[in-house]
Amino acid sequence: MSGSSAPPGDPQDVPGGPGDPVEPLGDESGAGDRPAPRDGVRRGAALMASGTAVSRVLGFLRAMVLAAAIGGTGQAADAFSVANKLPNVLYMLLAGGVLNAVLVPQVVRAYKQHSGQEYVDRLLSFGFALLAGATVVLTLAAPLLVRVYADPCSDAQIALATTFAYWCIPQLFFYGAYALLGQVLNARGSFGPYMWAPVVNNIVSIAGFGLFIALSGQVRSAEAWTGGQIALFAGAATVGVASQALVLVPFLRRAGVRYRWRWGLRGSGLGRAGKVATWTFVGLAVGQLGYVVVSRVASAAPGAQCDPTSEIAGNAAYDYAFMLFMLPHSLVTVSLATALFTRLSSQAHDGDVDGVRRSLSSGMRVVGLFTMLAGAGLVVLAGPVVRLLLPGQPQGSVDAIAGVLVAMAVGLPAFGAWSMCQRVYYAYEDARSMVPVQVAMAAVVVGGTLLGRAVLPNSSWVAGAGLSMSVSYVLGTVLALRTLRGRLAGRVDGAHVLRTHARAGLAALAATGVGLVTRLALQTYGTGGVAGALLQCAVVGTVMTLVYLGGLRLLRVGELDQLLGPVLRRLRGRR
Repeated sequence: MSGSSAPPGDPQDVPGGPGDPVEPLGDESGAGDRPAPRDGVRRGAALMASGTAVSRVLGFLRAMVLAAAIGGTGQAADAFSVANKLPNVLYMLLAGGVLNAVLVPQVVRAYKQHSGQEYVDRLLSFGFALLAGATVVLTLAAPLLVRVYADPCSDAQIALATTFAYWCIPQLFFYGAYALLGQVLNARGSFGPYMWAPVVNNIVSIAGFGLFIALSGQVRSAEAWTGGQIALFAGAATVGVASQALVLVPFLRRAGVRYRWRWGLRGSGLGRAGKVATWTFVGLAVGQLGYVVVSRVASAAPGAQCDPTSEIAGNAAYDYAFMLFMLPHSLVTVSLATALFTRLSSQAHDGDVDGVRRSLSSGMRVVGLFTMLAGAGLVVLAGPVVRLLLPGQPQGSVDAIAGVLVAMAVGLPAFGAWSMCQRVYYAYEDARSMVPVQVAMAAVVVGGTLLGRAVLPNSSWVAGAGLSMSVSYVLGTVLALRTLRGRLAGRVDGAHVLRTHARAGLAALAATGVGLVTRLALQTYGTGGVAGALLQCAVVGTVMTLVYLGGLRLLRVGELDQLLGPVLRRLRGRR
């Protein structure tokens, strides 16, 4: 888990995924290396932001329908969680991080050369072949993979998870194809399709899960599933991912890409990229060793009772909490980090050390302002937020998921800072130097998770794992900044970054205190249920935001203008 955790089904949750472009290489037709006009950049950013927002809304609806079909906790929910996360985990391990670490710098350079399309053709051909071979082998290995990642309480649950896995692991190929095609489109200046494609995934999944509910209702016991129900439920998830990838194909031609199958790596420049990919793979493998421990502890947490309707946090509860944890990160941090990554790659390639330092410092400070407020908000409003996500679930399940969310949310600012540091390593194509940091982070996750299992009641095992993740992000950021000092001529502007985070932390603490008091008052005198949760989120969220912004102004945090400037200009009608 060094740097990321297994995402709960949406590839946009993978750190390093699609983001907000700042410096596209060409215009919408992909016909040149001339930067797009500033108005075109703004239109592209607005298009992608709207795609992300729609995808997130539909993602929440998908989660609601999923929970209505199999519950938020219990045997079936945990079995599907393990199976449907396997393609995500395997994608991150075998392709995701490698593609994100290698593809952006390589494709950016390729399209600046006369033979750029031939290079991209070879890269795509190699990527598709690698994905296809890995998908076949890993699908056949489904029983072994389920046993590695799960420690369930019954044979029926392990059998259900294994059957789900046979249907879900083929998603690996389509996740990889989506990443490959999407990054090529981004490099050609066509940004919208990559951000809107997950909308198709969510629509298809929602339709499939809804049909399942109409035919079968809610099925929480592992022993109650039939072959037809499994095929419909897991098949809908896989068809959704396939649709997400295939919908990009028509946009390639519009972006000026004429892909041809070309085999052979000699002379393509992939040898250097392969070295980066190798070390990226090592780092991700180390992180996944940590995730194996977390997944097994989470699957064992409800095992003492082996109750199909258990309300103890397990793998499914982890997924729902992680989805909420990733929401602010994916909406803001990933967009900013990915936008800066293009700039960082160019600055690193040109040897502009001062430019890299400025970009890293600015990114960490601006991201920190947002993640401080977002983390505080999730801590205060964890219960109401989970209730809105899972309106039909029993209170015990809501409380279990909320506890995991709080443990994760305290580490959100550190997670944002660590994500920015990762981009600098990748900009220099230096994944090797990141491996020791990832080893230390994985050790914290493994040690913290096992310690939590040893000293906490089983109802808190998953929350203990979430807290160990938060600690690992703090450690990773500190170690990364220390190692990056050598790369950046002995300075990372750490004092400036620390001052900004300290002031933002004080403002966030004030907002948290006021938010807790406000929520308590609403709980005492307001309504309950979904309506009460909605009221609490609206009122407490607004109060916390105002207190936080006021605190930042009082503490004279200049980065606030940088964060809010585009929003204020739009509200004032300025272009």
